[in-house]
Order: sequence, then structure tokens, then C-alpha cells
Amino acid sequence: MTPSLADQPWLTSAATRAVIDALEAAGGPDCVRFVGGCVRNSLMGQPVDDIDLATRLLPEATMRGLKAAGLKVVPTGIEHGTVTAVSQRQPYEITTLRRDVETDGRRAVVTFTDDWAEDAARRDFRLNALYADAQGVVHDPTGRGVADAREGRIVFVGDPETRIREDYLRILRFFRFFAWYGRGDPDVAGLTACAAMAEGMDRLSAERVSKELLKLLGAPDPRPAVRAMAEAGVLASILPEAEELTAFEHMAAISPDPVLRLSALLPASQNGIDGASRRLRLSNAMRNRLISAAGDDLDLDLDMTDHDARRALYRLGRDVFADRIARAEARAGRPEAGARLGELADRWVIPRLPVGGRQVAAAGLPAGPETGRVLAAFEAGWIDDDFPEHGHSERLRALVLASKG
Repeated sequence: MTPSLADQPWLTSAATRAVIDALEAAGGPDCVRFVGGCVRNSLMGQPVDDIDLATRLLPEATMRGLKAAGLKVVPTGIEHGTVTAVSQRQPYEITTLRRDVETDGRRAVVTFTDDWAEDAARRDFRLNALYADAQGVVHDPTGRGVADAREGRIVFVGDPETRIREDYLRILRFFRFFAWYGRGDPDVAGLTACAAMAEGMDRLSAERVSKELLKLLGAPDPRPAVRAMAEAGVLASILPEAEELTAFEHMAAISPDPVLRLSALLPASQNGIDGASRRLRLSNAMRNRLISAAGDDLDLDLDMTDHDARRALYRLGRDVFADRIARAEARAGRPEAGARLGELADRWVIPRLPVGGRQVAAAGLPAGPETGRVLAAFEAGWIDDDFPEHGHSERLRALVLASKG
């Protein structure tokens, strides 16, 4: 029985119908179909975040039809046939049917077509080569995409090596889609092709690789996919610093944060983190977070006292403290051991140093280099005494007297 998505809210919404009506007015019935993720996810009972469409209309005709209907149009990838319509503030990416003319493993030269089967043949996986017409009737040009979606199989369209040679990023996409949608074991032919062609990923831009890797690590449970990547040699190709997977396996159960999961794959050394960050061209903020999470400038033990935990919170800040606790749990294989420390961090308000230069001067010390030394000594004692709320003036006067003597 041919599946139908006619009851899907994203398909029947007024915003969607406005886009469909505009394109059909320009190109006639069946000139446009929904494609890819929205069809796949609906069949799998997964949330639909983006709505993509494919059309027989050429890009210029697509834009004319949308504008004639009063919809906003943005030529987001016009050289590849893609425009974005905005209907009731919701974006719809619309791409003219294509076939590849030339590929180099990174990008493709395309020409436009009006053949749905040709468009499907250039897509990566059979469950992504699914279309649904304006009434919601699903079309499956490969003949296996619907079954793959329902059974959680990630299978390349046609010959896996041919698909990978067209774009080596498809190796990472194979594992990313397996992490998000796969069930059971990875497809043997696809896995074999990925292992055999992993060296081709060297020609990819670092930004594309890191984006795909972080998407994979953000899956609900990326562990089977990362295990398969490691066994196939793909993980070592993109992340040679990656350690054995024990800490990562624990971290995947502790935190859904893809940056923390990446942290658990990396060594604690700053050199290792710097090397991975440069190779993947991670943002400075992400690199700094990875370094801070792996830092050892403070003793941080899962069994530390509440006082020592407050000391670490004060020195590190709440975010870095939480990252280090998660890493400690993962490396110790004790996923719940930091619960007490996490609760303390949530409820304790990190205080500010209660004195400053003005108070030092009022205590009788003229402004100068000694002020900083007195403040540092005050802070150290205040922390050692577990951040008392009172007695600051007396402590400060004693330190000022000592500095003069």
C-alpha cells in the first residue's frame, strides 16, 4: 500500500499550502513535491524541523511564481537551483530537479532536469530519496526508501563507492544518519565502501567535517555509530587524536552535549586538543571550552568535600566546573558520582570578593603594588575559611598591618 502523509500538520498548514499553490499556479499539477527529511521523518515518526521541496520549475520560474503570490523569495543557492521561500515567517527550501554533470569528491557541477528518477539517483541514501506530492502521497523512485525508513536502514542509492566519489562527506553522513536513524548493524556494503575510501576525506574542508561530526555526536545515542567509525578507520582519519572509546561511551550516557562528547574522545593534553581544534577549524570558543574542560589546574575529585567543591566553583565558574565533573565521571566510569556536586553547583550562589582597593585604602594602606598582594592574601584566606560573610574588616586590617610590619 502506498503511504500517505496527508494528515501531517506541516503538510496541511496554511503556510505550506501557500507555497504549493504558488508553485502549482506557475508549473501545473505535480510540478513540486516534498523531499528528504520531512518525508523520511514523518514515515519514521520523528519530528520534522525543515520542509524541503523539489520542483520541475527552473529557478527563475520558481522565483516568479512565488513573487506573483506575494511570498518573499531569497536566492540562497541559485547556482545549484535552490531558492528559499518565506511563508508566514517559515522558510521553505525549494530546489530544481538536478542531475550531476561532473563531480570531484567535494562539489558537483549540475544541470537541471524534469525527471524525478534522475534527481533521486544523485541523492545519497535511499531513505533520503523519498518524495511526497502535494496531496501527501509518497513516491519512492528507488523502490526501497520507504522500507529503509521504516526499518532503520541507511543504504546508499546505487553503488556506494560511486556515491562516495561524488562527495566524500557522504562517508560521515553515512555514520551520522546511522546514529540518528539506524537500527541494528550498519549496512555491510556501505560500511565496507566507507572504510575503503576513508582517505578521500582529506580533500574535504575542515568546516564541513566538523559540522557533520558534531551533528553525529548530537544524536540521542551516537555510540554504535562511533564504534563503527572507529572499526572502519574513519574516526582516525578525521580525528587521529581520538583515544580509545571507554570514556566516550560513558560520556554519551552522561551528557547529550556534542562538545562534551567530543571532549571525551580527546586526550587531556592541551597539545592534543589544539591539534584537533586546528584540524577541524573549531571556533575559538569551542576550543577554549575543550581546553578548560580538560584542565588540571585544580584538584577536582568526585569525592571532594563540599568546601573543596565551592573552592573549585569559585575559581572555575559554574560552566567549567560542570564540564570537568562530567569528564571526571566519564573517565572514572561513574556516571552518577557527580550528582551531589551538580546539585551543590545549582544551589550555591558564587560570591564576589567582598573587598577591593577602596577598602584596603580605608584600612590604612596607600595605593600601590602592595594593594594587590594584600587583596590576594585576603582572597586566599577567605576561600580557605569557606567564604565567610562577616569579619572582613578585621581580617583586612590584620593583613594591612602585617604588610607594613
